[in-house]
Amino acid sequence: MDLEKKNYYEVLEIETNSNPQQIENAYIRCRNAYSSDSVALYSLMTKEECAAILNLIEEAYSVLGFPEKRREYDRLRGFNQTSATVGRSDKMPPDQKGNEVLQYEDFSSNLIEAKVSKISAQKKFGLEFEENSEMDRKINECNEFTGPFLKEVRIYKNVTVERMAEMTRISKTHIRAIEDEELSKLPADVYVRGYVYQIAKVLKLNPDQVANSYIFYFKKLKNQK
Repeated sequence: MDLEKKNYYEVLEIETNSNPQQIENAYIRCRNAYSSDSVALYSLMTKEECAAILNLIEEAYSVLGFPEKRREYDRLRGFNQTSATVGRSDKMPPDQKGNEVLQYEDFSSNLIEAKVSKISAQKKFGLEFEENSEMDRKINECNEFTGPFLKEVRIYKNVTVERMAEMTRISKTHIRAIEDEELSKLPADVYVRGYVYQIAKVLKLNPDQVANSYIFYFKKLKNQK
């Protein structure tokens, strides 16, 4: 099925009875998957194709992410006809004015689950290191991010190669090759930029600045060979 012909639930890859938290999570997941820093897309799709999909993802969330718009969309499409309102329970009796009573148990459990996931993510990607004002100044003033300097920053921020590989899904071989500037062990420039972008994010650096700086330096090294 062509992407343009998919309904908004299919665009976000969720079920029609998904709750608000699931919709938001799906939106974030899809948006990240088609963002410009997604390494997996570099050799598969053009920027224009990714931009078109991102626009459709934003369009889908602009409807499904808002209860009133979603209810109208569902009505026109014939979705969720068994319950009057998404996120409400058809087992709950109406109040004295005839309005359906909201059921909050599902939302509460989903919010708790989301908070637990957020805490787990913060623990996984959090950095614990002893701050050094001189090193921080050196990082802030850096205009050329070389392999050895990235290694120095990684060690300063107490991130092992093993942990970096786990957090970025980049092989330890490629991480070491980037730091040691072993050009023969690295893939095409576009992949190297993507790897450095992810490394910079883990190290809490400006990913665009670091990736652009490193790839410029990387190309200079290759021209010198």
